[in-house]
Amino acid sequence: MYTDEELAGRLQRGDPEALDALIRRHYQLVFAYIYRCTGGDYHTAYDLTQETFIKLVRAAGTLASGDSLKPWLLRIALNTCRDYYRSRTYKSRQSAPYQEELATTTDRVVHLGKDLEDREELERLLSLLPDYQRETMILRYYHDLKIKEIAEVMSVGESTVKSRLKQGLDKLRQRFGRREKHDKKNAE
Repeated sequence: MYTDEELAGRLQRGDPEALDALIRRHYQLVFAYIYRCTGGDYHTAYDLTQETFIKLVRAAGTLASGDSLKPWLLRIALNTCRDYYRSRTYKSRQSAPYQEELATTTDRVVHLGKDLEDREELERLLSLLPDYQRETMILRYYHDLKIKEIAEVMSVGESTVKSRLKQGLDKLRQRFGRREKHDKKNAE
């Protein structure tokens, strides 16, 4: 069994079997990440996952020896999602009336809530976070990446990742707490 780095080296030399092995090994990870970034849109996630692996082949020569493949691959996925959200396709889909519900769907984060209603509220609140905080939280809490790996994926420093996580969690706690206070007040 080859390591990711060995497979990446073989891919750089044009070995199609290396690509097949990398896809089998990392498809679920990439698809799950993109699925969450697209708010649970299966078909868009499927298309963007395919595009991510195409970009992997095109960029195979840019992976420096000694670099870890997983953060590099997730960086490609992150950039693919960002490109999609800047694209004309996405903007035209958002303006279509039947897509209004899709516009309100959110990324999924850790199941901090006690029940389904709390999780749905948490997901709604997560959608209110700036993209960079939401993306950081998805990588940390859904994909269990370490701070260092998230820094590699997002091309930022480790202290920036820590700051984004703290600020995002603080905002979620604050907004989630406000909702609970509002619910208690209405119950009285």
